[in-house]
Amino acid sequence: MDGPKRHLRVRLRVTARRRGAYGDGAGGALGPRRRKCRMETPVLNSAAKLQRREIGGRQLAARGGGPAAAVPERFRNMQLQEEFDTYDDNANLFVKLQFLKRRSKINEIVAAKDIIFALANSGLCAAFNRVTNKRIGFLNLSPDEVIRSLFYNKNNDSLITVSVYASDNFSTLKCRTTPVEYIRRNQLDAGFPLFESESLKWPGFVEFDDVNGKVLTYSAQDGIYKVFDLKNYYFLYSIPDENVQEIKISPGIMLLIYDRTPSYVPLKILSIEDGKQLKFFKHLLHRNKKIDFIEQFNEKLLVKQEDENFQILDVRSSELIEVNVSKFMTPSAFIFLYENNLFLTFRNRTVAVWNFRGDLVTSFEDHLLWHHDCSTNNIYITSDQDLIISYCKSEAVAEDVVPVGSINMSEIMTGKCIAKITANDPALSAPPRRNGRSKRRSSVWSTVPEALEDVTALFYDEDRNEIYTGNSHGLVHVWSN
Repeated sequence: MDGPKRHLRVRLRVTARRRGAYGDGAGGALGPRRRKCRMETPVLNSAAKLQRREIGGRQLAARGGGPAAAVPERFRNMQLQEEFDTYDDNANLFVKLQFLKRRSKINEIVAAKDIIFALANSGLCAAFNRVTNKRIGFLNLSPDEVIRSLFYNKNNDSLITVSVYASDNFSTLKCRTTPVEYIRRNQLDAGFPLFESESLKWPGFVEFDDVNGKVLTYSAQDGIYKVFDLKNYYFLYSIPDENVQEIKISPGIMLLIYDRTPSYVPLKILSIEDGKQLKFFKHLLHRNKKIDFIEQFNEKLLVKQEDENFQILDVRSSELIEVNVSKFMTPSAFIFLYENNLFLTFRNRTVAVWNFRGDLVTSFEDHLLWHHDCSTNNIYITSDQDLIISYCKSEAVAEDVVPVGSINMSEIMTGKCIAKITANDPALSAPPRRNGRSKRRSSVWSTVPEALEDVTALFYDEDRNEIYTGNSHGLVHVWSN
């Protein structure tokens, strides 16, 4: 049944690398990606800031219609139920790049209609059927294809893959859409290419914006941005790139950030629907101070310069709020919560919730992230915008022992940790391994501590109430009650 359930509002940008950025053993060159993933080394300095999962959509009642107090029941008695492996001993039969044949960590997990997609750091992407618990196949259709990122398009129930190829020295992004139903039937070649008219070479990019149902492309060769409809991929309008340094997308609008002068940065706001100009203004800057970030959230412009106060400007009323630099330090990533009119910041493994008056709304009592890079691949926000689920530091594990973390579920408005999946929980156990006498045909070979070791990707399927984690060994684990 098609309902308005759970779908996250996502911005995903993938940008082409410089020519020759891949090669034998180049799996590690993929780097942090989600929400903006450049195929060039310089992006790694700003990738975390740009890897933003922007969330909106309808405010939904708590699952099952019960009170907020019933939410912890959703995660009670979570157990390790299944294990999938993206590695294939026979990979040499269908891929020719050496680094695609090696076991590598899971970078990204996406689930749609009982199908789990797991993208490995090598660029190999596998699809698994959660009903049969079998691997359907690999989405790499060409033996030299390296898949960079995934995007589930709920508008037409399809999966979009963004890839590069050895045949052109990994220099051009290629997009392909495949209906999930065809993937389920193992008709992996039933999709079709997108944006073939666009030259997506470095520093070109493609960005999928689920908030507004749009696709933004940038062709550096032509010097032009183009906007397409995400529902049918029709071209809508173009924007010349003259002096445009960056484009930020917010509900209903686009913010064009132009090359700064010493004392100000020119900004233009366009309607996302037709590209018409809504406002042009100049935001004053401190001279000789670099810009840490400029972000747009509805009518609020967020600006932070190095060692300066955090500024929140209402572009309609021109009201300016300043937050002291000692109170708000530059985060490495943002997540905007559209319906709640709040935003999350990530800094030094910690998460905080802020409002647009510059007030700290929530700090979390037990939600110390495991990874320093704050990759949103290890973070999930529910569609109700009430919970954050992350791979966190376990209190019981010291820094110098085997890296075993925990999966923590915390309330966004209170910061309270309501549930955890931890290796030292005596109630947790893996199902019996498959053998001739076992009634339960489980394919789990990992123990619970092994499954919680070095988790590199996380996804929560709200329809099935299951958590999927991927680790550095290329394994995907299913946690369910």
